[in-house]
Amino acid sequence: MNKLIELKGVTKSFDGEVVLSDMNLYIRDREFVTLLGPSGCGKTTTLRLIGGFETPDCGDILFDGQRINDVPAYKRQVNTVFQRYALFPHLNVFDNIAFALKHKVPKDEIRERVDEMLNMVALRGFGHRNVNSLSGGQQQRVAIARALINRPRVLLLDEPLGALDLKLRKDMQFELKNIQQATGITFIYVTHDQEEALSMSDTIVVMQNGRIQQIGSPTDVYNEPKNAFVADFIGESNIVDGVMREDYKVFFDGRVFDCLDRGFEKNEPVDVVIRPEDVDVVPLEKGMLRGHVTKVTFKGVHYEIIVDVNGFMWMIQTTDYVGVDSDIGIYIEPDAIHIMKKSEFSGTIGDYSSFSDEMDEISNPDVQLDEHGNVIERLEEGEETDAEKTAPAAEGEEND
Repeated sequence: MNKLIELKGVTKSFDGEVVLSDMNLYIRDREFVTLLGPSGCGKTTTLRLIGGFETPDCGDILFDGQRINDVPAYKRQVNTVFQRYALFPHLNVFDNIAFALKHKVPKDEIRERVDEMLNMVALRGFGHRNVNSLSGGQQQRVAIARALINRPRVLLLDEPLGALDLKLRKDMQFELKNIQQATGITFIYVTHDQEEALSMSDTIVVMQNGRIQQIGSPTDVYNEPKNAFVADFIGESNIVDGVMREDYKVFFDGRVFDCLDRGFEKNEPVDVVIRPEDVDVVPLEKGMLRGHVTKVTFKGVHYEIIVDVNGFMWMIQTTDYVGVDSDIGIYIEPDAIHIMKKSEFSGTIGDYSSFSDEMDEISNPDVQLDEHGNVIERLEEGEETDAEKTAPAAEGEEND
């Protein structure tokens, strides 16, 4: 497949803060690409740059080999579906979908293309319905049909499933992939949901801190993460410090393990990744490591257990029940061990004492969090947050 979109050295700042830094990315024609990362990583800004809603501070955006930095959004062969569907409440389903074709295409062709879109999104017979009477899933299908009716080369989707319930989201993941394959249109999809990315994408672009951390197929990104951030963000991972003794031999937790990795320097410090589903629970005498079970959660198809191994909390997923306060053996096959070079994220990913950074900070009065749970300010003892400094004084109090 040919390169359809290229970003070359693209940088973008808002109010002096760099949100994208020297980004280089290409997207192929007819590809389903997902930009994946946490809030604030730069994924939506990337989407808006491609769509023409923002312009880069430096660098170039190419479409089919042509520079489009200064081409306005309405002249690009790109349409967008937002999380808020932005349907016209005064128009019925038919007229919402047909809106982009009005005064441009003969009426007979409009009807033919609207009917085609209604069939594609499984809303045949809904043309006369008021959009306000539709469910969230139906409204989203209308938004997708409206975006596709003028046959763009690229469809941008900015977290379009975020407002739907879990089961409907899963159904729509399947539907979106089918629509993309049926139309042959390039889809560029933004999400923070790893399951969405893994289930729909041809290619995943993992982002953090305004930079691309890894690009690859879902299986490559999951099985061969490039650094501790990717390993932690995509699925669950036990990430421990290790030392590569030599090819195929890694030392961690007090002993040497066989692995399948090579090409590291002798005695090079590394990050060792072991997925919870790849750890076997065995009798103590057969274990390579020993651990003490501190928590057990039933997940339906497996048990999720937290195990204290030499003071580091591991997660293990197993179909065998193990009770809290049990001492267990842990066995790890060589192909369950993945070795990564140290990176800026090494040492920043905690163990499974908690499941999010927010929980580590939420009870800390010396930290200010944003609405997404990210640390935005660390305070000296007794210092007020910016919001507290500007808040009006309570009755009987005076601001300094």
